[in-house]
Amino acid sequence: MIGRILPAAVRAAYAREMNAARHAADPAARWQHLERADILSQPWPWPHTRNHLAMLALAVTQRDRREVLGQVVRIIVAAPGSALGRYPEGNTGRASVGLTQPMPVPEDLAALWGR
Repeated sequence: MIGRILPAAVRAAYAREMNAARHAADPAARWQHLERADILSQPWPWPHTRNHLAMLALAVTQRDRREVLGQVVRIIVAAPGSALGRYPEGNTGRASVGLTQPMPVPEDLAALWGR
């Protein structure tokens, strides 16, 4: 696990992505920002869960039943997985991606983690 305290640079980037998701007019852009926020938040239980709650809200708005179900499952496992350091690094958090499937972390986000 990266650490218990959310570093300032990660916190700021996470806030920017969540804010951009709230204000994006295009649903695809909203998802993209939420996916980036999910990657950033994975090591920290509360931000990770909060991100999946935002994803659930968007899925409900879009009436996407598959995504809603996927987000409900992810909300249940996000905090414990983050707290235990058992999360699939780089996973974008969408229902279309396997729950345990690691994915490449975008370079700009990896740099925030000091990699």
